[in-house]
Amino acid sequence: MRRVNKILFMVVLLSLMVAVMVACGKDSKGGDTLEKIKDRDKFVVGVKYDTYLFGYKDPSSGEVTGFDIDIAKALAKEILGDEDKIELVEITSKTRIPKLKNGDIDAIIATMTITEERKKEVNFSDVYFDAGQSLLVKKGSDIKSVEDLGKGSKVLVVKGATSGPNVKEAAPDIELLEFENYAEAFTALKAGKGDALTTDNSILYGMAAQDNNYEVVGGTFTKEPYGIAIVKGDDKFTDYVNEFLKDLKDSGEYDKIKSKWIKEE
Repeated sequence: MRRVNKILFMVVLLSLMVAVMVACGKDSKGGDTLEKIKDRDKFVVGVKYDTYLFGYKDPSSGEVTGFDIDIAKALAKEILGDEDKIELVEITSKTRIPKLKNGDIDAIIATMTITEERKKEVNFSDVYFDAGQSLLVKKGSDIKSVEDLGKGSKVLVVKGATSGPNVKEAAPDIELLEFENYAEAFTALKAGKGDALTTDNSILYGMAAQDNNYEVVGGTFTKEPYGIAIVKGDDKFTDYVNEFLKDLKDSGEYDKIKSKWIKEE
């Protein structure tokens, strides 16, 4: 009897070890996001709700619109043949990577800058939008560029974004005030809690369009290339998205989407 129990134990243990090895093998290669989307018949994508012109939820209608949203819809149409087969999930700079890793979303299309540090956690598509970091200030402010930021200057940023480290490198003596999202940061700026708000110029132009008492100043002091983030190791879906972006640009559809939302100076 003991021998039978021992054999059974070894069989169960071996089965568990094989299951773990298979699971680890899958994780190391990344998930098959494309097949998951097709099986579900819906593209679940993480987007911003607080970034005017890129991903913004209208408080009156509840509709989410913007440049990133139109790119996401075009990708849904490419995969499933229907741009309405999409679910938009609100994310912030702090929650986007955890949600992707947890499988809550299939991709991130949300003004996310490609960095070497983030490449350790996610796959990135090719660049789909070139942005640069600037400053938003109240009209009449003495701050005209990042060179005007010094000791005593309070600069508002969003948690988890590259904006904070970037501006701190350019102006080491400033005080950084962090907020959960852009809406909170802009509200704080309008309440006089800071001297400037900094993030990508594309986002700041959206804020200035919402309130003409504020303006973007100083040009750009960084390069912020946006990429679509995909689960780490899923090279199949990454290649698919890159081919989609190439076709979107070659067809002229990308330019139509961009000109609809981004009024470049």
